[in-house]
Amino acid sequence: MSLGRRDAGRTLVSGRWVVGHQDGRHLLIERGEVVFEDGAIVFVGHAFPGEVARRIDRPDALIAPGFVDLDAVSDLDTAVLSLDNTPSWRKGRVWPQSYVARGPYEMYSPDELAFQKRYALAQLLRNGVTTALPIASLFYRQWGETYDEFAAAAQAAEELGLRVYLGPAYRSGHTVVDEAGTVSLLIDEARGLAGLDEAVRFCRDMEGRAGGLVRTMLAPDRIEGCTPELLRRTAEAARALDVPLRLHCHQSRFEVDEVAKRHGLSPTGWLASLGLLGPRVLLPHFTDFPAFDGVSTRERDLATLLEADATVVHCPVVMARNGAVLDQLSDLRERGLRIGLGTDTWPPDMILNMQVGLMLGRVMARSVSRPSSAEMFDAATWIGADALGRPDLGRLMPGARADLIAIDFGHDGIGQVIDPIQTLMQSSCGRDVTDVVVDGRLVMEGRILPGFDAAAAHRQAQAQFDGLIARYPDRTFGHPPVSEIFTPTYSLRRAP
Repeated sequence: MSLGRRDAGRTLVSGRWVVGHQDGRHLLIERGEVVFEDGAIVFVGHAFPGEVARRIDRPDALIAPGFVDLDAVSDLDTAVLSLDNTPSWRKGRVWPQSYVARGPYEMYSPDELAFQKRYALAQLLRNGVTTALPIASLFYRQWGETYDEFAAAAQAAEELGLRVYLGPAYRSGHTVVDEAGTVSLLIDEARGLAGLDEAVRFCRDMEGRAGGLVRTMLAPDRIEGCTPELLRRTAEAARALDVPLRLHCHQSRFEVDEVAKRHGLSPTGWLASLGLLGPRVLLPHFTDFPAFDGVSTRERDLATLLEADATVVHCPVVMARNGAVLDQLSDLRERGLRIGLGTDTWPPDMILNMQVGLMLGRVMARSVSRPSSAEMFDAATWIGADALGRPDLGRLMPGARADLIAIDFGHDGIGQVIDPIQTLMQSSCGRDVTDVVVDGRLVMEGRILPGFDAAAAHRQAQAQFDGLIARYPDRTFGHPPVSEIFTPTYSLRRAP
């Protein structure tokens, strides 16, 4: 196949195993074949009887549907600032009052932001994500994201060949920390409503671009930073535009405590009271729950989500790093809750997220089998697609779009294989993804993305990050000197 463009005629992809889809569930096909034409799958099985224009043979690979990332990291890894360095507000993860007093202002240029999006979107493809809903940190921004930077993101996605749902994040408020370490909310509703207007304009202009690869969504940022009016108008706009709406919910104690203090409800209860919940609503992370009169709201919140048919987006790695977990995943699934997956942090490795979700889920359930490997793989593929109202994604079956990946099981680091999905959960990682097809286009072959120099991009990303850190010593960003930002894991002897 020609890299980066759709060739005429049928293409047959074969592998050691193929993850097909039939009667609403995945099934494994040993030494199977997938045939597609004009961006759509026409055959999955053995011994395709028709003629094909070309073949891609991967005899040691698992051929699988591309991953659907409902909360896909799309900037630099600033979370590393606070991994072992708490409290995070002293490490550049909350706006200091001095930063607010000076503006606030943009810490990145438009060119730097455009590079970040392209760099992050390329890394998603390199990890087998074929459908992504990007998310980025707003800690280093003047307020929200902009139309122009997401127009650049749409262009990057089109050039790289990634299927995306895009929408600039907006908000009415942001957390601010004073010299004493007290965290509060700075509210500017007019800015939030202006951000919503810009996001709606983006949706109207960009929906369906690049032959349908670029779709849109509304993405208000952090529930505690949204006013009731902003959320009401967001819900109305999402219904009018018929686009997904994503909003982090039950993510942190600060969030749930602020919502309880301001509105007397849990975050889920508050969203329901505003008419925001519905089948196209995506809610990362569903982990922290307030208690009123000593009683948790978890059961009430779960009933509310089930009635609304909303989706929880589980992001196992980022939550585990912060000591949180989505408890009783298997039980929630059995009760009817739709649970998709997101990466939300570096590395953008969906396989790692499935593995961490499997392990922590079993620890919390005190089970040796729940959740299962199949449950995690389903969440990363067809369940995420269903959350977007896309029965043509996340599965390999006739009529679905030809979004598929090849995962190499032929190297000596993979271990032994009986069931490839179980081995995926035990021994694989995102770097085992070798080939990616999106909408019938071969966009990555042998881990090569046309027009993307991975080594040069990594150097540029590190230089941007170093530039951000370099602003700290003169307190431009209102933080302590760089020597106070980190608590070293081990003592470091520097070269003279």
